[in-house]
This record gives sequence, structure tokens and C-alpha cells, in this order.
Amino acid sequence: MTTIAPAKGLTLAIDAMGGDAGPGAVIDGIAEAVGGGLNARILFCGDKALLAPILEKRPELKSVDIRHADSVVAMTDKPGHVLRRGRDTSMWAAIAALKEGEANAVLSCGNTGALMAVARMQLRMIEGVDRPALTALWPTQRGQTIVLDVGANVEATANELVQYAIMGEAFFRALTGAERPTVGLLNVGAEERKGHELIRTAARILRDADPEMAFEGFVEGDDISSGAVDVVVTDGFTGNIAIKTAEGAARLVSSWVKDALKYSLNSKLAALLMYRGLKKLKARMDPSSMNGGLLLGVNGVVVKSHGGANAAGVRTAVEMTANLARRPFLDEIAETVAKVARRAADASAEPAGAKVIAL
Repeated sequence: MTTIAPAKGLTLAIDAMGGDAGPGAVIDGIAEAVGGGLNARILFCGDKALLAPILEKRPELKSVDIRHADSVVAMTDKPGHVLRRGRDTSMWAAIAALKEGEANAVLSCGNTGALMAVARMQLRMIEGVDRPALTALWPTQRGQTIVLDVGANVEATANELVQYAIMGEAFFRALTGAERPTVGLLNVGAEERKGHELIRTAARILRDADPEMAFEGFVEGDDISSGAVDVVVTDGFTGNIAIKTAEGAARLVSSWVKDALKYSLNSKLAALLMYRGLKKLKARMDPSSMNGGLLLGVNGVVVKSHGGANAAGVRTAVEMTANLARRPFLDEIAETVAKVARRAADASAEPAGAKVIAL
């Protein structure tokens, strides 16, 4: 493969040590992306003594840079411990490169809680945003849906759900180019009276203070996979359970299909006849094709790859990272959050008897 010339001004900082399998899968994925046309300067952060020999075997990565870091954030490390004693880690170095303007975006396969804490400490939050939210790409009948939060925060207030909706809308627009993504709040029913007061309050704020948003109201769990809306908003507790349940169901169905095709000679012959269709199905069910979750709310593009991602999954995640790094959606989030807050404040200042909303 030929070496791709770096794009002027676009640098991606890669936490090369964070994955479950070590730097090998991470480097393989970046190499596949560069060989496939990724046009960016790559800054690997990690142990130079470990990274250099691996990179020597990847001719397409001969022009990359290495930022040495002595330590690695383990998957079992507590965020507080990393904040106090983890400044010599590859994760800290990658976020620092973004903070100092040496990189335009960060990709890490490491510890989710630590990544959120380090990014929040170094980059700070977007003005007007209270907490970060972790996104997930969800395959649907219509293509893909973004779900957030899927684990950054266990609970969320009504105001935070509104902020998640604004951030998710901007993210989907940046990712896909859709001018007006549809947004829904995950609830136990689609009717306006369903759910607890917190989620009904969030819905009222979105309807009254953000009329430009294509807010579709409440959606149910089965609406996610059908692609009823482009962006599904929920708290991190519910979102994490939902995505883990979906992943488990996908693995179960996949195992059933494999068992059925091996059941008898006739089923094996049928599998041969259906080879192309089964290959397409396998590709659609491959989690690596949807790998990569953006940490929304911090002042920078920070993408979290699945810790156990293979090379194909890392490639998907780094291509997403490069795509997002080129788009000014963080400014859009700040502007929209401020606008919605102003409208909510104006509404709360209306005379007695007028409709009041809060943000």
C-alpha cells in the first residue's frame, strides 16, 4: 500500500494502549484506514518501545508520530485514581494533545469512565452543558439511529435530557449530513401522559423552547430498531441496559442461525445456495460496522471505541473520528443550548397565568 499524505490541519491522537488486546489491533485498524484513504496525520500515544516495532511492520504508517507515555489506564482503574495518578498514561497524553491544539480529535479503546473523567477535566464542558453523554450507533431497518446516553451518567434531569437531545441532533447532522434529524425521548409509551414527570417535563421544554428541532415526542424500545427516529434520548442507566440487551439478542439470533444451518445435510446445502445472502446478513450484524461512540458535551471530539474491537472495528471508529473532526458541530451545540435556555428563561418570566417552562 502507498502512504497517504496527511491532510493539512487534521491530526488524530490515538490512545494506542487502551484496547483489551493491546496496541496490535489498534495499529492494525489505523493501518487499514490509512491504506483505505484516511487523509490525516496520526499521533500514537503510548509506550514507544512497544509501538515502534509494530509500526515498523506497517509501511503505510511509516510517517506517523509517537508521543511516549509510560503507563496505561487499565479497564479496572477507577476514574478518580486516573485523575490523581494517571497523568503519565497514554489516555491522558492523547487528551492533552487535543487540549493543547496538537490534535483535532481523539480515539481511545480504553476505560469508558476514565476517558470521560480525563476528557472532562482537561477539555472542560461546552458552556451551558451540565454533563457529558456517551453515544452509540444502532443499526435499524432504515439505516442507523443514534442513542444517548448509553452509560456516561446513571441518572439525568429533565434539563440534561434536553441537552442530550440538542447534542444528539447536532451529532447526527454532522455524521450523516441530514438537515433536520428527527428526535425522540425513550419512554414506556408513546402517549403524552405516559412516563414520569421528569421525562414529560423534558418533552414540554423541547416542544416549547426548541421549535426548530424535529421532535417526535416519545418513542418506545421497539421503535429504536425500526428506525422510528434518528436520535433516541434517554438516561445512561436505561440506555446502557438497552444497548447491552440488543447486543445479547443479536448474538443469540446469530447462534440460532448457525445452529439451524448445521442441523442437517439439507440445511448445509441450503446454506451453500444462500451464501451471498448469508454473507450480507453477517456483514449487517457485524458489530465492527457500527463501532465508535462520541463523548458529547466536552470541548473537543473524543470518540470511544469498544475495548474489544478488532482491526475492522477500529477502522470504523477512526474514520468516524476524522469525519467529525472536520465539522463544526460543537459550536452548533453551544449556540443551540444557549438559545433554548434564553427561550426557557423568557417563558418563565411571563405574567402569572402564562405557560411556564424551565431549563
